[in-house]
Amino acid sequence: MDVRDMAYRYLTQLNHTSATQTIARAVHAHILISGFKPNTFILNRLINFYCKSSNITYARKLFDKIPKPDIVARTTLLSAYSSSGDVKLARQLFNAIPLTIRDTVSYNAMITAYSHGNDGHAALNLFVQMRRQGFLPDPFTFSSVLSALSIIADEEWHCQMLHCEVIKWGTLSIPSVLNALLSCYVCCASSPLVKSSQLMASARKVFDEAPKNQVYEPSWTTMIAGYVRNDDLAAARELLDGMTYPIDVAWNAMISGYVRRGLYEEAFDTFRRMHSMGMQEDEYTYTSLLSACASCSARRGMFNYGRQVHGYILRTVVEPSQHFVLSVSNALITFYTKYGRMMEARRVFDRMPVRDIVSWNAVLSGYVNARRIEEANSIFREMPERNVLTWTVMISGLAQNGFGEEGLKLFNQMKLEGLEPCDYAYAGAITSCAVLGSLDNGQQIHSQVIRLGHDSGLSAGNALITMYARCGVVESAESVFLTMPYVDSVSWNAMIAALAQHGHGVQAIELFEQMLKEDILPDRITFLTILTACNHAGLVKEAHHYFDTMCTRYSITPGEDHYARLIDLLCRAGMFSEAKSVIKAMPFEPGAPIWEAFLAGCRIHGNIELGIQAADRLLELIPQQDGTYIILSNMYAALGQWDEVARVRLLMRERGVKKEPGCSWVEVENMVHVFLADDARHPEVQAVYTYLEQLVHEMRKLGYIPDTKFVLHDMESEHKEHALSTHSEKLAVAYGIMKLPLGATIRVFKNLRICGDCHNAFKFISKVVAREIVVRDRKRFHHFKNGECSCGNYW
Repeated sequence: MDVRDMAYRYLTQLNHTSATQTIARAVHAHILISGFKPNTFILNRLINFYCKSSNITYARKLFDKIPKPDIVARTTLLSAYSSSGDVKLARQLFNAIPLTIRDTVSYNAMITAYSHGNDGHAALNLFVQMRRQGFLPDPFTFSSVLSALSIIADEEWHCQMLHCEVIKWGTLSIPSVLNALLSCYVCCASSPLVKSSQLMASARKVFDEAPKNQVYEPSWTTMIAGYVRNDDLAAARELLDGMTYPIDVAWNAMISGYVRRGLYEEAFDTFRRMHSMGMQEDEYTYTSLLSACASCSARRGMFNYGRQVHGYILRTVVEPSQHFVLSVSNALITFYTKYGRMMEARRVFDRMPVRDIVSWNAVLSGYVNARRIEEANSIFREMPERNVLTWTVMISGLAQNGFGEEGLKLFNQMKLEGLEPCDYAYAGAITSCAVLGSLDNGQQIHSQVIRLGHDSGLSAGNALITMYARCGVVESAESVFLTMPYVDSVSWNAMIAALAQHGHGVQAIELFEQMLKEDILPDRITFLTILTACNHAGLVKEAHHYFDTMCTRYSITPGEDHYARLIDLLCRAGMFSEAKSVIKAMPFEPGAPIWEAFLAGCRIHGNIELGIQAADRLLELIPQQDGTYIILSNMYAALGQWDEVARVRLLMRERGVKKEPGCSWVEVENMVHVFLADDARHPEVQAVYTYLEQLVHEMRKLGYIPDTKFVLHDMESEHKEHALSTHSEKLAVAYGIMKLPLGATIRVFKNLRICGDCHNAFKFISKVVAREIVVRDRKRFHHFKNGECSCGNYW
């Protein structure tokens, strides 16, 4: 057998198995060694072999040796480039094909290349060019160009134009063309620029008019998925119920649609019916069901449903594929973390044979949401790879759990590692600044947000409102709110809360009323913020009105937090009888927040009898809460009952309750300086004490008298005055005055409630130094200016 005969014999029988691939290479090597010059047929077969063996580079070398390659060789190589996704080389090869030898197959290959490359416009333009040059389309042409059009379809006339062409050439009876046309209409219907109902009606008309023997499985699935995607679940269900034979993909699409719309019962009913019909569930079925269970974690019984799905999978799925295990395990981790069941979530995670970034992010989010930051940090360090979501989850988690400094450090590390933070990552960093009260850092990040174009994002904008409010610059918070291109209910809530925190109750109410006029529905958080605004401004009548409106007009059931705000307001106003009536009318037993509000009011008005009753209830409910003991001690001390003060202190020691130490901090030149009561650790504290003495001397000239009733010890008057002068907030304010530029606002933050003497002293200091002093304590903001406080002494 000569070389020509051998080449013909073996190359015509190639089927691309590993054995024949070895034979083909051997034949090619023999051709090269023998010096035989193969003809066009043999070269084309070799090029085809190398293309289908994913050795396009060698196929191209053979192709380039052909003086005048024919259309078969060109189209074979063009199809190979198309399959590999190399659109640029495919187009170069296509352009090099002389118009005289081009054919429909070569155009089809190039249109397919554009389709695979997600360049629908180029595919459509090439189809138009093909028709202008007189080439006749075939069914494969229409399948390819319709698939490409599905990527970009945002105008109805695109679909209608190709629909007419399909009918004209009689290819609508081809199942692949029919399904491609349906997909085109369905994808176009999902565009926000068109009327989806009209396009879905066109798709349905095509579907209904097609002979039933030509409507095969993908067409049913395409239509049902299209209805689901466009939220027409009734039409999707009607079509599903009309199917002559069950298709599991279509049923999965229906279940997914129900879950996306929050119709969880319908999703489970559909699953049960699918199971009863003998269809095989797959990973898409299970992930949809687990997503349903995770999404309604507030509803009773859904956790048990999820556990049952997990058990069913373990019992019935014998040899799952790697993709099945990965997707279902990720869904299980998310499900368990939604219910705070980290032990079960971690067990699923640890047993996974293969994990991806979704797995790691899911378990990381679980620990963050469970406020288990140490374990979240451990997972973060172990992760083999991290994406922007990973960093964002960790930064936001640290910020929301009070680790503002760590959140900022992680944000800066993210940028150093070359990742571009998204809107949510910036929101986490801004929240970190809010936690620290770091205005300088917050302003710097705000500048970055504007420069990078994230200022139009809701998350960053809402975080900025809160940051400026918590840093004491409510005017900047309002400026951000007014300049945001789009606001949502969270934005309104944040701005109302900002005004409430700063004691601008009337403005908060005006903004709330404006929110209602703009048809933004208030939620329970909105009413919580407006009740807080009324509370801080002493607006009793208005608080009653909004509390009633919440129930009667918006059908929002008040929670314990809403009742606590109302009772706090009533008690601060001295309306104890009315407060007790509200407590009796509550549909649940009063908890700690209610009695804390009641006790705070008793402290203000010196109502020892009721205060003791409230304190007793609190000591039963939360015996380790130091605040109850402190307030009770304050009340006894104010009355000079030092024996009772000693008794309360002894009770604290017996129960092992320690008072949270008071600390205050002020930011100077981008550095936070922290002061404790009676501080001796700050390097400049002696200079601060000396300056405070000078301030007190000037304050006395204006009538300041230290209020020694806030010293909780029985001691001589001069010692009491010294004790008052060492309060942490006084030290921080004095340091700020010493170090910040002349005329700059002093912004101090305190972890506990400001004491009465400090509150009085800051009014005098603001007058002595002619500066505004802003103090944020545990409850609210106080703006001291020209001897007055924004709270009107109501706090």
